[in-house]
Amino acid sequence: MTSDLKRRVYEHKQKFVKGFAEKYDINKLVYYEIYYDAENAILREKRLKGSSRARKNRLVESLNPEWRDLYDEI
Repeated sequence: MTSDLKRRVYEHKQKFVKGFAEKYDINKLVYYEIYYDAENAILREKRLKGSSRARKNRLVESLNPEWRDLYDEI
């Protein structure tokens, strides 16, 4: 969850952020959701993190079947 998605993705692309994304060289934004309150955003993030990889892949493919980088579109 972030209040500035463009900045957050940029940080990942530049390897400024330590953790999962850096460890696995994840630097592409393929899916995101917009929430206007932090509480619902956090709840959704927890639900997604608890989902299986297959379910996450289906979610991405339902809206972004080519898995293109959405960074320039935000």
